Amino acid sequence: MKAIAEVAREIGIAEEHLSLYGRDKAKVALAALKNKPPRGRLILVSAITPTPAGEGKTVTSIGLAQGLRKLGLRSALALRQPSMGPVFGRKGGATGGGRSTVQPAVDINLHFTGDFHAVTSAHNLLASIIDNRLHLKQTALTPDQVLWKRVLDVNDRALRSVLLNAGAKSGERRSGFDITAASEIMAILCLSESLEDLRARLDRIVVGFTTEGVPVRASEFKATGAVLALLRDALQPNLVQSVEGVPAFVHGGPFANIAHGCNSVLATRLALAHADYVVTEAGFAFDLGGEKFIDIKCRQSGLSPDAIVLVATVRALKLHGGAPLAELQRPDFAALERGLANLEAHITAARNFGRPVTVAINHFPTDLDDEIARVAGFCRALGVNCAKSEVFAKGGEGGVALAEAVLSTLPFEVPRVEFTYRDDQPVRRKMEAIAKRFYGADGVDILPEAELKLGLFEIAGFGKLPVCMAKTQNSLSDDPEKTGRPRNFRITVRDFELAAGAGFIVALTGQMMRMPALPKVPAAEHIDLNTDGEIVGISGT
Repeated sequence: MKAIAEVAREIGIAEEHLSLYGRDKAKVALAALKNKPPRGRLILVSAITPTPAGEGKTVTSIGLAQGLRKLGLRSALALRQPSMGPVFGRKGGATGGGRSTVQPAVDINLHFTGDFHAVTSAHNLLASIIDNRLHLKQTALTPDQVLWKRVLDVNDRALRSVLLNAGAKSGERRSGFDITAASEIMAILCLSESLEDLRARLDRIVVGFTTEGVPVRASEFKATGAVLALLRDALQPNLVQSVEGVPAFVHGGPFANIAHGCNSVLATRLALAHADYVVTEAGFAFDLGGEKFIDIKCRQSGLSPDAIVLVATVRALKLHGGAPLAELQRPDFAALERGLANLEAHITAARNFGRPVTVAINHFPTDLDDEIARVAGFCRALGVNCAKSEVFAKGGEGGVALAEAVLSTLPFEVPRVEFTYRDDQPVRRKMEAIAKRFYGADGVDILPEAELKLGLFEIAGFGKLPVCMAKTQNSLSDDPEKTGRPRNFRITVRDFELAAGAGFIVALTGQMMRMPALPKVPAAEHIDLNTDGEIVGISGT
C-alpha cells in the first residue's frame, strides 16, 4: 500500500491539508475544498433487497472504482464508515472483500479516526446537560417531555428501554438508547457543509416539547459550543485507499434502515473535486438508501447522481424466489425466475429519478452461465444494461466490464433530478408517495399514538421537512418475512421522531427498532487476536 500522503498528492490534495493518522490514513481539512468546484461524475451504487446469501454492494462499489482506474480514468470512492454494532453483530466487517477492499480494514471497521466515538460523546454530552437542567429545574421541560435519548455504537437490545434516575425521589423516567448510527448528530455531521452549518444545525436540534407544544431546542441549553468542540475533527473527511490504490473518502455512517443511510456530503464533495468519476453507495437496497440519498441528501446539498448501479446476485434472487438458503448453489431456474420480480421492483424504483440504471451481477463461483444469461436477458428486456462483476476474485480487472457498461449509459447532460415529493406536501402524502413508488404498497396507515405525535410536529411548523422512513431492510414491505416482491400490503407507521437539526422527520414503521440486536451467533464470537497480536476474523482483512 502507498503512503496516504502519496495517495493524496496524486489527486491534488496538498500535504498541508492532511492530518495523518499513521502512514495509511488521514483526515482532510475542509480547506482542501476551497476554490475546488466539483468536476467529477457521480455514480450511485445500491442493491436489491438484502438476504443472508449476500449481495456485495460495498465490494462492487470498490471493484467498480478499481475497474474505472484500470480503464485509465481518475476515480475515487466516497463510502460510509462501518459501525461496530454490525461488525460484532451480523456482518463481521464492512470494507468490501477479496481483492476489492478498502484498507486498513481492521482500523476502518473498529476505532478508525474516532469519528463514531466523537458522535457518541457529543450526543451523550447533550443528554447529560439536559438531565442536569431537569434536576436543577432550569428548563421548561418536564422529564416526560424530553425526546432526546442516549446512544452507543453497539448492538444491544437490553438498552432499548431504560429507567433513568431509578429510585430517585424525583426525575425518574423511561428513556432508551439508539445505536450511534441512528443519532441525529450522526445525520447532522453527514449533512453539514461547514463548521458554521454544523453549529446552526446543532442549535436547531429539538430535544422536547413543552405542555403547550412549544419546541425546546438544544441552543437553549448552551451546549452547542462544547458539542461542536467534540465534533471539530470528526467533521473532516477521512482518506484511505483501496487495495489497488484508489483514493477512498470514508466518512459518516448512518444506517439506511433506521436513518438516512449516506456518507457525508463533504466527503462526496471532496471526491468530486479531485476525481473525474466518483463511486458512492447508499445503505441497504434502493427502496431505503437509494431513495433517501436522492430525496434527503441530494435535496439538501444540490448533489445529484449521474448514473445508478443496482447490485444483485443469482443466489439472492433464488432466495427471493423461495429457494432454501442451504440449496442456493444448486440450479433452480424456477426460483430464479420468481426472484427476478424483486430486481424488477428496484429497477422501477431507481428509474423514478430519471437516471440510467445498470445492473451488476456480483458473481459467485457456483453461478451457472445459463443463470447469469437469464438475469442479463431479463434486464435487457427491461431496457437496462447489465454486466457480470468479478471484483471479489479479480479486483479492478474483474470490474472493467461493469465500468464499461456504466460509462456507456452516462448522458452528456444529466437532467435535473425530480424528487419523490414536494416540501410543501403534507407528511402523510410524502409517506404515501414513498410507499407506493418504492415499496409497491397500497398505502400507509398511521397508528393513533403516532398520529398525535405527527400532529404535534406539524403544528410546530415541521411539516415541510422531508421524511426518513425507518423500515426493515429485509423486505420491500414492513414485514421482514415477506421476501421477493410482496403485493397487496400497507405500511404501518407506529411512531415518529423529529430530527430538526438534520432536517427531516423519521417515520418508524412495523417493528423497526433504532437499537439493533445481536444475532443468535454474533460475529464477535469469531474475532480474535492471533499469537502475533494481529486481529483476525474481521472481513476485508
